[in-house]
Amino acid sequence: MRHVRKGICCAAAAGAIALGYLAAGVNAPAVAADPPCVAPADLVRLDLPLERTARHLASRKLTLIVALGSSSTAGSGASSVEASYPRRLMVELARRFPTEPLMVLNRGIAGERVVDMLARFDDTVASEHPDLVLWQLGTNAVLRGYEHGKSDSVIREGIRRIKAIGADAVLIDPQYAPKVIAQRQVEDMVDLISSAAAQEKVDVFHRFALMRHWHEHEGVPFETFLSTDGLHMNDWGHSCFAKALADAIADAAALDQTSRKDNLESKAATTGEAH
Repeated sequence: MRHVRKGICCAAAAGAIALGYLAAGVNAPAVAADPPCVAPADLVRLDLPLERTARHLASRKLTLIVALGSSSTAGSGASSVEASYPRRLMVELARRFPTEPLMVLNRGIAGERVVDMLARFDDTVASEHPDLVLWQLGTNAVLRGYEHGKSDSVIREGIRRIKAIGADAVLIDPQYAPKVIAQRQVEDMVDLISSAAAQEKVDVFHRFALMRHWHEHEGVPFETFLSTDGLHMNDWGHSCFAKALADAIADAAALDQTSRKDNLESKAATTGEAH
């Protein structure tokens, strides 16, 4: 779908679609033996408020989110389009904002690196006039090799282009998976993304840390959240990731930031973890 802001009818349709997927989400694939979806608050919180997203949600205008990325955004590893993280995210956000029209557009293309995404940025992201851009990046650079300085420069350029269209930005770092952690540069890429985001004053969703927590602290086997290729998230991984990301977005899009701080402190007290 292109240029979805055109007309009130489009906004109404977006809300209907979101609520429709909410209903469909009741019957989302589940296995009785699946472990609980655990997302500690200190790992998934966003440090900065999503101001434009908050304004649109509060005004009941269409809130448009673009998911930009490579294969794990496109839906590789998921059993269907409906099971991919952007589609599951739309369902999860509809649960949290049942009366606000919202839409998540999937702009993931398998195999792309940052330079490829920026080459199509105007046509597939800027043209949609999004309120929020979720930018998943870094995995293919880790798998193929990269130069730190050049990657830092191009990531910062991407952040600036998102800011230039007036959208909120959330960067999403690589997945914690055998084929990724086998590469010696993965920790450098995770740090590079966090450093660039901090200096450019945008948010990061720490997917790498979250998935590592599932495996190392919760004892969840890789095969529970990854597909058989040892790289891409499976249905459980896409779904749990989407739930955690929806919580992070909903929290960071709270207009009352005092309440947001209180909520974060309450979560930390409940889990026994400090921020």
